[in-house]
Amino acid sequence: MTTVPDHYDHLLAEHYTWMLGGDVRALADAQREFLTRLGVGAPGADALAVDLGCGPGHTALALADLGFDPVLAVDLSRPLLDELAAHTAERPAVRPVRADLRSALPELVRPGSAELVVCLGDTLTHLPTRGDVAALLNQVADALAPGGTAVLAYRDLTVPLTGTDRFLPVRATADRIMTCFLEYPADYDGYTVLVHDLIHTRPGPGGDWSLRSGSYRKLRLAHAWVLDQCRGSGLRVVAERAEPGGMHTAVLRRPG
Repeated sequence: MTTVPDHYDHLLAEHYTWMLGGDVRALADAQREFLTRLGVGAPGADALAVDLGCGPGHTALALADLGFDPVLAVDLSRPLLDELAAHTAERPAVRPVRADLRSALPELVRPGSAELVVCLGDTLTHLPTRGDVAALLNQVADALAPGGTAVLAYRDLTVPLTGTDRFLPVRATADRIMTCFLEYPADYDGYTVLVHDLIHTRPGPGGDWSLRSGSYRKLRLAHAWVLDQCRGSGLRVVAERAEPGGMHTAVLRRPG
């Protein structure tokens, strides 16, 4: 088992874009439509957006497409940031930043200056503790301008899966297969879930399959608990939605 940054740098980053579908431009278009449906868009001039846990850059591209400038794209994974830089080479609005999410907003954003902060793709569950999540939500509230918006997307993993439901097919193509397996160890008393990523690859049709795998812990965050922390930080919940697989989206606003 490794830390989340090590897991991404040594295993998952190489396959991350493929895992999501393989086409960053198509992913950016879908993300733009998703954010538009949530009411995000049409910002004023010099509207700052922050993408926490930006990965290969599809959300940052979507935010630039919506008119945000600058877009601070924050992640700890150097391989993913390098990929993002390649995708956004001709998009000066997008500014990749390697930083820890727990300190990025106070270090990079003047209080009350961000029109939008997003933290999508289950990034919240990658933080080490629930206290870190609560602290980050306070930092989001501090960073937002009056009337500014935050969008969170995260999985509620508090209800354990059992039996074969713990095996989650991610994607399969002719030369690559990814499966995720979840364990719920008793040693952490319901605090985390142990995630095992199994990635089979082969060099081409008829080639021999090889397996690489890695494990890391994710936080188990109850949706109601996250919303309570948001309200406690002074953010107003203006919309929420549940998706298959335990994914929840919350749209928050700092009162103007």
